[in-house]
Amino acid sequence: ITLTGDPRRWPAEPAIPGVVRMLDPYTYRCPAGHPDPCPVCTGAPHLEEILQYEGAHTVAAVILETVVGTNGIIPPPDGYLQSIRETCDRHGILLICDEVMAGFGRTGRWFACENWDVVPDILTMAKGINSGYVPLGAMTVSEPIGEWLGDKLLAGGLTYSGHPLACASAVASIEAFREEGIVENAAEQGAYLATALPELAAKHPSVGDVRGLGLFWGLELVKNRETKEMLVPFNASGEAAAPVARLAKAALDKGLYLMTHWNVVMVCPPLSITREELDEGLATLDEVLAVADEYAV
Repeated sequence: ITLTGDPRRWPAEPAIPGVVRMLDPYTYRCPAGHPDPCPVCTGAPHLEEILQYEGAHTVAAVILETVVGTNGIIPPPDGYLQSIRETCDRHGILLICDEVMAGFGRTGRWFACENWDVVPDILTMAKGINSGYVPLGAMTVSEPIGEWLGDKLLAGGLTYSGHPLACASAVASIEAFREEGIVENAAEQGAYLATALPELAAKHPSVGDVRGLGLFWGLELVKNRETKEMLVPFNASGEAAAPVARLAKAALDKGLYLMTHWNVVMVCPPLSITREELDEGLATLDEVLAVADEYAV
């Protein structure tokens, strides 16, 4: 939890030392307030600046979500991940990609990093690895790291690590993915969403940005498209979060479950979804976005 900038880390503070954070490539509203081209959203300049101040020799690894998940579904701009990989290679720093949310077909590829032809040194995964039937997380490492670990032991296992039931469910799930063409379906339906969601959003003044890939999309809700004022504030709760809470309830009342986080509505349907089911969900989303439109100007 220390690695994240999410406010949910606060109860765990001060947590572990030695963590330095970098800004997300949030092109809709640059976290540093830069115009295009933005040194944060292009990756390497921002990382190089951090390394300059910290000393690259003090940095063991850069860890990031390949596509930022819960905090808004923020896919990196083309070239971003490649530039981070190149910078890490130049300084002898490991690249760790967290694909707990984006992995196993969610973006239309087995792993999101494949969308940019980037190979991390360490890849973390969970959730989709076995479709969530049993709690399971895993990591893969590059061959050099695997060889280095061959004669070294870190006694950090847990009582139920490597549980046969969890692993068996992962094997069965991966077989089903292959046999049923789940990843291919995610890519096909994701291409449809890439057109359908912007068309839907254009009808609603409360939608400021549409972003995503595969079946991993976010709609950012705003009060005003020109100023980009958020529909609900960052880290909102209670009455401040009411507009989005009302929208989510309206959707649920119509049989559509939407995950929301502050002012972002996440469109992340099952990877096995059909075109007909997508159309049904989009029609309901179209209806309930009228709730958010009430707050937009």
